Amino acid sequence: MPQQGTLGVAVIGTGRMGADHVRRIDEVTNGARVAAVVDIDAERAKSIADRIEGCSAYTEPAAAMASPDVDALLIASPGPAHEAAVLQAFEHDLPVLCEKPLTPDAASALRLIEAEQRLGHRRVQVGFMRRYDADFTRLKSLLDAKEFGRALMLHCQHRNASTPPGFTSQMMINDSVVHEIDTTRWLLDQEITAVTVLRPTPSTAAPQNLSDPQLVLFETSGGAVVDVEIFVNCGFGYQVRCEAVCETGSARVGEESGLLTSSAGRWGGAVPQDFVDRFADAYDRQVQRWVDATRRGEIEGPSCWDGYAAAAVCEAGVNAQAIGRRTTAELIERPALYR
Repeated sequence: MPQQGTLGVAVIGTGRMGADHVRRIDEVTNGARVAAVVDIDAERAKSIADRIEGCSAYTEPAAAMASPDVDALLIASPGPAHEAAVLQAFEHDLPVLCEKPLTPDAASALRLIEAEQRLGHRRVQVGFMRRYDADFTRLKSLLDAKEFGRALMLHCQHRNASTPPGFTSQMMINDSVVHEIDTTRWLLDQEITAVTVLRPTPSTAAPQNLSDPQLVLFETSGGAVVDVEIFVNCGFGYQVRCEAVCETGSARVGEESGLLTSSAGRWGGAVPQDFVDRFADAYDRQVQRWVDATRRGEIEGPSCWDGYAAAAVCEAGVNAQAIGRRTTAELIERPALYR
């Protein structure tokens, strides 16, 4: 697409995340417009499309992809629907920004890797937005420069105020710790080779049958060790923190910032209540970078390989969680397209 053109984006899925992306592209992102929205709920899709000039509503992704107004796709539908949508996008050779997970399991993610290789070039960016958070990108630059020598360990915390009904222990890995999986691989430029999950006595605030919190341990191909505290019913807010311990120093991100007040013998500030609030700037930056790259005819950011690797490690994590023992993560050799 020419640099001066406006990218026509079809947003597939208009739930909480998809609706937020529609707003983002319509109000925040430069160089793009919402050309179409897709949702199985026809009334919902139409109500969103009616608020945006030149936007069409569809109930099937294939119909939107066939529109001459659509140049690229942002997929924010539930994970089980991602594989079919991405394969259809490959048929039209359309660029895709796919929210995580790429697919719900390693086998289906591997099928997308094979299909993209047959296409002969990358078309997919996976939505691991922490790679676009300002603090995390500074930490990545510091580790890449080896200012403190080699990274030996990462200490991570991932806390949610509460979980929705039906949230399971397996979802703690697949929906939450998956972010630490990608963050670890990205920060260290290493693959995760083994996972161990430790489960203390559950919090009294944990819903019945949910083992919360948990401590997840990663071992990496470069000899680093990573611990992740996942606590999804902490009650007080949303926190994501990461400390890198290196040979001659350490660096930490995720401490609360913003307005601090002192009054009535206390000092403090606000704790974000959800991921949309905490990572709003990262989502904005991610979508803008994707639009800019797409308009240049390029694909950047996390690839199908990253989506596959995350899914494979998640499967190892869920297995380790179930059996209470260290589990190895098995990955295929990385294809040349993703090196």
